[in-house]
Formats: sequence, C-alpha cells, structure tokens
Amino acid sequence: MLGFPHPRSGASVILWRVSDRPPTLRHGTAALSEVRLHFVEAGEGPLVVLLHGFPDFWYGWRHQIPALARAGFRVVAPDLRGYNLSSRPEDVEAYGLRRLAEDIRELIAERGESAAAVAGHDWGGVVAWGLAAWHPDAVRRLAILGVPHPRRMYEGLRTLAQLRRSWYIVMFQLPRMPERRLAAGGFRQLRRAIELDAPPGALEPGDIERYVEAWRRPGALTAMVNYYRAARRSLGRRLPPIAAPTLVVWGERDRYLGAELAEPHRRDVPGLREVVRLPESSHWVMRDEPERVSTLLAEFFAGDPSLPGAS
Repeated sequence: MLGFPHPRSGASVILWRVSDRPPTLRHGTAALSEVRLHFVEAGEGPLVVLLHGFPDFWYGWRHQIPALARAGFRVVAPDLRGYNLSSRPEDVEAYGLRRLAEDIRELIAERGESAAAVAGHDWGGVVAWGLAAWHPDAVRRLAILGVPHPRRMYEGLRTLAQLRRSWYIVMFQLPRMPERRLAAGGFRQLRRAIELDAPPGALEPGDIERYVEAWRRPGALTAMVNYYRAARRSLGRRLPPIAAPTLVVWGERDRYLGAELAEPHRRDVPGLREVVRLPESSHWVMRDEPERVSTLLAEFFAGDPSLPGAS
C-alpha cells in the first residue's frame, strides 16, 4: 500500500490496495477543430491529462490511470492524433508540434476545464513541453517522463553519442520504407521495442496483441512516423520559457536517450522543481516502476496550489 496527501483534504489516502476494485474506464471521442481524439477517462476531481509516446497509445498509462483516479483525480488519457482510434491526417504538416499541442489545449476545454495537470512520456512529453510553452494558462503542473526539453534534444543530436542512439530518426525521414520495415515480420521491431528491457511480469498476456491491433489500423504507421518527419522541419526552434511547476522523471537505463539530457536549461524551464532519476528503469518508466511513478505523479499534482485544500 502507498499513501500520500489527498489533493483536496491534505489527509493521507491510499494510492494502491490489491483488493480495490479498478475504477471504471469511460471511452469517449472529442471532436476538435482539426481531428477527433479518442480518449479513456476515469475518476472524478481535478483534471489530469496523460499523453503517450511512440509506439504507444493510451494503454501505455494503464497502471497510472486507475492509480490517479483512486487518488482523487479525473484522468483523461487520449490517443494522440494519428494513433489507434484517433483521426489520422495524411499530410506530414498535420503532425507539427504546434498543432499537436493545440489538440491537447482543445481537449482540456472540451472536457470542460480551462487548465489541467499534464504528464507526457516520450512524444507525449514533447507535446506537453509545447503545450506548456505556447499555452501556459492551460497547464497547472507539468510532468515529463523520459524525454528531453526540445533544446536539450537538439543539442544532443549534435553529438555522435546521441546520434548513435537516435539512428532511427534519420531512417524515419525516408518515404514509405520505414512503414514497410516496421510492419515486417508481424511488427517485429515494434514488438521488440515494447518488450525490450521489460522487467519480469511487466507485460501481461494480451498486452502485445493490444498494441498490434492499434498498429494495424489503416494509416497508423505512417501517422506515427510522420511525427518524426514533421519534427525535422522545426528542429532547433525555440520554445517560450515554461513557468509551470515542472517535474522530470528519467529512467537511467534508457537506451535511446543519454542521461545527460534529462536536466533542461533553467532559462527554458524556470518552473523546474525536480529531476527524479530511477536507476533501475528503462525508457518506459511507467511500466517498469508503475507504483513509484504513480506516487510521484500523484504527490506532485496534489501540490498544485490552485486545487482546493492543497498546500
């Protein structure tokens, strides 16, 4: 069992108890100005939005959704545009960071709120950085898992060490070939990305099949790769400073990103509160240490001074 201060009362509450019945997951679709985003929602209370990365979909947050709902939050985890059950625009330009960030600003408003606590992993973290930079009024608190601030990523890609880790970004710029390679052998490479470095018991029977179902949707692989194609066109573009209170969670066994990239420049993120490094976690910190990550997020989001009863 794990305990932490409740976001409204400040009293200690239980984050996880094995006998607890899981909160009901409510599936919905938000009709936004450009796309329709499928989402999963659970719980009641202050809004928390969880943004997945590549090659995930909302299911990547399967541990944190019920944990945060039990903690007294209303949790919304969308499929980002292009993924799973959300709209899949064809043009590369449709996956530019500004448009991805605008999706989430509109989603927060569609869910009836002006602002939310936001957590993003991998590409979802990049979208969260952009959202907090361009729409600061929409982000009460920001949690970034396993992805650098865009300036740090740009600096990293100018080093040989990070280029070796990020070789696939170059490959993804080619037309059509990346999609064929990712689909080959029954999505062998994507399966390996999900399974690689997973601790014993981290993946349950049927998990990989759920991912394959999402990858098989018409146009999904092209949409997923288009995030990287669109990013090349704006690489190095500066974001406005991020003032929202910010938490970074980093797996020290991440094979894709160097540990030196975890800490953003203070001038870019003056609201940075802490960088928490998890020595035993890989890139998928939410999966590798689900209870630890859920606790970090719940405690950080409960500290939001705009929430009733928070200190």
